[in-house]
Amino acid sequence: MPHKFYHGRTGQVGNRIICKRIHVRIKHVQPSRCTEDLKLRKKKNDKLKAEAKARGEVISTKRQPEDPKPGFMVEGATLETVTPIPYDVVNDLKGGY
Repeated sequence: MPHKFYHGRTGQVGNRIICKRIHVRIKHVQPSRCTEDLKLRKKKNDKLKAEAKARGEVISTKRQPEDPKPGFMVEGATLETVTPIPYDVVNDLKGGY
């Protein structure tokens, strides 16, 4: 079993649910900002839906994935051939550590 302070995100290991404990100074604690974008998007979607309903339309507020970036041609590139330096194992072993 892992140490009782380091349980997973749900705080549950096996059949036991253990309270999370964290030791920090109060001045280092700040409110979570992980749901800010979700709340803003929800407000914006509600506003858009209300406007569309007033016009008598039905709109989709689902997010769309980003489109692929457009392709491009590289102009003026030059090729450079690089030759590897041979690795001499025998001489490296003689040198020691």
